[in-house]
Amino acid sequence: MIILFFFLAHWFLSLFFQTFFLHRYASHKMFKMNAAWEKVFYFCTFMFQGSSFLNPRAYAIMHRMHHAYSDTEKDPHSPHFIKDVFGLMWKTKEIYLSYQRYKLEPEPQFIDRYPTWKFVDRVGDHWITRVGFGVFYTAFYVMFATHWWMFLLLPIHFLMGPIHGAIVNWCGHKYGYSNFDNDDHSKNTLPFDFLMMGELFQNNHHKRPNDANFAKRWFEFDPTYPVMKLLHLMRIIKLRKV
Repeated sequence: MIILFFFLAHWFLSLFFQTFFLHRYASHKMFKMNAAWEKVFYFCTFMFQGSSFLNPRAYAIMHRMHHAYSDTEKDPHSPHFIKDVFGLMWKTKEIYLSYQRYKLEPEPQFIDRYPTWKFVDRVGDHWITRVGFGVFYTAFYVMFATHWWMFLLLPIHFLMGPIHGAIVNWCGHKYGYSNFDNDDHSKNTLPFDFLMMGELFQNNHHKRPNDANFAKRWFEFDPTYPVMKLLHLMRIIKLRKV
């Protein structure tokens, strides 16, 4: 029970900060927040993604490219030009690292107001930090795992951020239904998207990329949006009007 709680906590906390901070804030600027709160959410993204921390600048550049070139050869992670999900993850990693390490300059249209924090970026990407988080996850399992098969979950902890991205980019552009014709292959995979906290409403999101609520029909539910509404009411963030 302890291992299950730990796994689910890591899964959903890592996923929340990926969709809330990296996707909806860093990439799309769906809401505003002051500098202090930006630092809080930046640090929480680092802590809860842990060994798979994703640099907000590199993430934002790649995601903006994904919208501009959705499901074309210039899309950094379209499943329609790659034979399997492992190839998609590898290609995404290569492009991500080229921006994260400033080896490649993005096109001017993708350079715009993404959050940066050099100290956290440097610490989060250091191999000692990533290994340290991995050692922590492993030690927790050694202490609390009651069956051998539980250790099979450890690779998911190590690569949590990229795994979330692979699920969204692969499934969200191959499987499901469409509400809109977006001239791409984006799909809504799950009408009740608790598993990925709204990220699998890809067809809706590609239709209205700056709308904070990814659900568009009566039977759809984006669980991240009510959290954002609450933070808006608490004046921690200010949602954009769309």
